[in-house]
Amino acid sequence: MSDVNVDIARLQKDIGDKLGLQSQHVVFDFSQHEGVVKLDLITISARHDQSFLYHTTKAIDKKEALQKMFDYVSNKNKNENTYTVQWRKVGDSELHTSYFRARNMYEALDKFYYNREMNSFNIFSITLNPVA
Repeated sequence: MSDVNVDIARLQKDIGDKLGLQSQHVVFDFSQHEGVVKLDLITISARHDQSFLYHTTKAIDKKEALQKMFDYVSNKNKNENTYTVQWRKVGDSELHTSYFRARNMYEALDKFYYNREMNSFNIFSITLNPVA
């Protein structure tokens, strides 16, 4: 039987590697409610110095949640569209561009606004990108 902590560490590294991100740009935010483990995978953009929700999974334990996340990251191109969001933080003059995978534009905006105050950002456009 393998050590669950070793498995968790390996899965976290594998997820970061699949995304092409260094460990300091990936946050695994676990929470538990009524016996269900929820994992929010958050990515940190070095360019914008902002964090964004990448995806959420739910499972019976951390290892299963991470395995589901790894499966999602490995197959992300199959079920979701890509959206481009142009935005600016209130008080800043620089326009930023970020990209999100989501089922629809509302989910893309939910990922953008995850853990942030809506009134602190201006969204200038959200565009569904063509399928390549």
